[in-house]
Amino acid sequence: MVMEITQLLLNAQSVDGNVRKHAEDSLKQFQEQNNPSFLLSLAGELASEEKPAESRKLAGLILKNALDAKEQHRKFEFVQRWLALDVGLKNQIKTCLLQSLSSPVHDARSTASQVVAKVAGIELPQKQWPELVGSLLGNIHQLPPHVKQATLETLGYLCEEVSPDVVDQDHVNKILTAVVQGMNANETNNEVRLAATHALYNALGFAQANFNNDMERDYIMRVVCEATLSPDTKIRQAAFECLVAISSTYYEKLAPYIQDIFNITAKAVREDEEPVALQAVEFWSSICDEEIDINDEYRSDYTGDSEIPCFYFIKQALPALVPMLLETLLKQEEDQDQDEGAWNIAMAGGTCLGLVARTVGDDIVPLVMPFIEENITKPDWRQREAATYAFGSILEGPSPDKLTAIVNVALNFMLTALTKDPNNHVKDTTAWTLGRIFEFLHGIEVETPIITHANCQQIITVLLQAMKDTPNVAEKACGALYFLAQGYYELDETSSPLTPYFQEIVQALLTATHREDAGEARLRTAAYETLNEIVRCSTDETAPLVLQLVPVIMMELHKTLESQNLSPDGKQGELQGLLCGCLQVIIQKLGSSEPTKAVLLQYADQIMQLFLGVFACRSATVHEEAMLGIGALAYATGSDFAKYMNQFYKYLEMGLQNFEEYQVCAVTVGVVGDLCRALEDKILPYCDGIMTQLLKDLSSNQLHRSVKPPIFSCFGDIALAIGEHFEKYLMYAMPMLQSAADLSAHTAGADDEVLEYTNLLRNGILEAYSGILQGFKNTTKTQLLLPHGRHILSFIDSIYQEKDMDDNVMKAAIGVLGDLADTLAAGAGSLIQQFPSCRDLLSECLSSADPAVKQSAEWAKMAVSRVISV
Repeated sequence: MVMEITQLLLNAQSVDGNVRKHAEDSLKQFQEQNNPSFLLSLAGELASEEKPAESRKLAGLILKNALDAKEQHRKFEFVQRWLALDVGLKNQIKTCLLQSLSSPVHDARSTASQVVAKVAGIELPQKQWPELVGSLLGNIHQLPPHVKQATLETLGYLCEEVSPDVVDQDHVNKILTAVVQGMNANETNNEVRLAATHALYNALGFAQANFNNDMERDYIMRVVCEATLSPDTKIRQAAFECLVAISSTYYEKLAPYIQDIFNITAKAVREDEEPVALQAVEFWSSICDEEIDINDEYRSDYTGDSEIPCFYFIKQALPALVPMLLETLLKQEEDQDQDEGAWNIAMAGGTCLGLVARTVGDDIVPLVMPFIEENITKPDWRQREAATYAFGSILEGPSPDKLTAIVNVALNFMLTALTKDPNNHVKDTTAWTLGRIFEFLHGIEVETPIITHANCQQIITVLLQAMKDTPNVAEKACGALYFLAQGYYELDETSSPLTPYFQEIVQALLTATHREDAGEARLRTAAYETLNEIVRCSTDETAPLVLQLVPVIMMELHKTLESQNLSPDGKQGELQGLLCGCLQVIIQKLGSSEPTKAVLLQYADQIMQLFLGVFACRSATVHEEAMLGIGALAYATGSDFAKYMNQFYKYLEMGLQNFEEYQVCAVTVGVVGDLCRALEDKILPYCDGIMTQLLKDLSSNQLHRSVKPPIFSCFGDIALAIGEHFEKYLMYAMPMLQSAADLSAHTAGADDEVLEYTNLLRNGILEAYSGILQGFKNTTKTQLLLPHGRHILSFIDSIYQEKDMDDNVMKAAIGVLGDLADTLAAGAGSLIQQFPSCRDLLSECLSSADPAVKQSAEWAKMAVSRVISV
């Protein structure tokens, strides 16, 4: 097999499908039969200068993929497999890899540098391969330059793979020295300089100590700024990428350099090639993000000695920054909006302008208005579009007071432009801007309404007209209508200003979904999303019209199921998803009041058959939408849903087993909760299967962790539904809850993301305990829960001691304390007395500013005072 490896690797890249498949199968077989020998052969292939460049590159890629995977459980498996290899064999492989770094063949070097970093990512945290960094640094002074280039590339990948605490500071200093020297203007080889600049980008997270040292930081900043002036475009772009990363990693260190950086970025934005100019704009967007975050975090209690002070860089740069960004808006491309994901300097400038508006609020308005007034009526479409884009960009951030008067003047102008402007780009941006006006300046909290009885009809007429325009304009018009409806959602009145136009709007949206070109520019999706919002925000007055929609949408869904057999393509699946989503919203709306619910339920059998028909097709997203639709139907039909359970159960089970598309699994878990609430004890016959699957899900390391908190909540839903019948699951569920509770109790030093997940997990666990306690209340089997009382209290105690639970967890914890006292009665008294922190938690919650927490605490106090004197 070793003899054949070169030929297999070449065949695996053959244009002939059969040859390719045969080679891939043989490689797979070799790996399965003798993994150590397989890895060594690949490393040998990569290192051998006699072999063809194509086979060497593929050998390196396969080797890299044998060390790493996206899915956590596979990655873990690969790491264990590598660590278990014979030390001598691993050393042979590593020698080959380091040797490949000096290959004259670019692809071989570059692939080897990635593989070295993957091995380092596994070994350095285990305190293995300690000599690696030293031997790489030894290469830096090597000639020829390609060895230096590959070594710098490797150091960059290495910094991406391992966390800073794995490399000691002495090595970090040496890596940074090597990298920054490689970036220096004295370096004559552009390949070396580019590799060094990319490496610095990855190494910034390691440079904490160096950025705290004034001299070292000055040196790094000087070299980065010099590199932004390199004659080579790629080096300039990479240097600006470093500046962007520095702005978010070391914001608080930037003050001494900000004037120079402004001069450099302004020059790049005005004169440089687009890839470089885009990064220069991105620097200011990044500074805005930092300052928005700081202001959000400290808005409630901002003091001068907060952790990260705000330097107000944007406010200071405003007089020069805004004109620079406004200039970029005039650099549009003729075909810019047509393809999804297009990005150019005009879009980047507008996005940054929007962030500046959110950062400085009212201060931006006087700086932008003259530009808008000067350009909005010019004959050149670019000037009109730029003025409209500038206006739309600054609508979020400034106060409504500052904007309302201007918007009232502009609104008429915009409505005329949307129907009359000859240019498609101008109409597209105008429709987008109207959407922003309705999103940010229309709704019950805005004192002076933008939309009045006088202009409502004109606005709707224009938007419905625009929905017949090109797909990109029609899609934005749908978006504007979406926010228009949303602004009336909170109205308590039985009538909405949109009521007289309801039928016309719905008809126009349905017509848009049937357009030949509805697949372009997300038009069909936008039309259905807007239809959903129109239904969600509708009032009792239009309920008969919403009822008329039911057979229409059912008919559409039925058609997709019929044509599914003829053409099983992705587009059908997407349409089914949209229709299921629409039905779900209609069911929720009509199911929420008794008179309409009665009429809706006449269609229940047919709707259920359609959902089951969708499950018979094969698309993950559709399954998600159909699941949610079924959850809504179960809620509306209540215990009558039992008659569908036999047919539906197998799809429910498939959803719970869907580890691959974990969102489908999560949605299905939520639907089990809906079923429990609807069916109550009628769910009992299906509980063995459901509980078995949920317990399997929890013990799997293949399932995404985000699904686990809802599974715990689901235990609570099941226990509430079946009461004492939950007895047979206690011996499985309680240990699972206990070990998860132990894991989530201690979070010292956790970052925000971990803490957020931990609080979700705690909430799920507490909801499980609450459901189980309430389910057993007033039954003959409450004593079965007594042995678990101590652990439940000790869990509440430990998360209270950590002082990092959010309001949801606090409310759930105090609720469980009340449930425990309520269900276990006398049995709970002596237990609660052993945990004094429970009283502290109770008194803290009683004085909470959150009314929901306070209400829970008052109920818990009553329950606890029945078993002990509080």
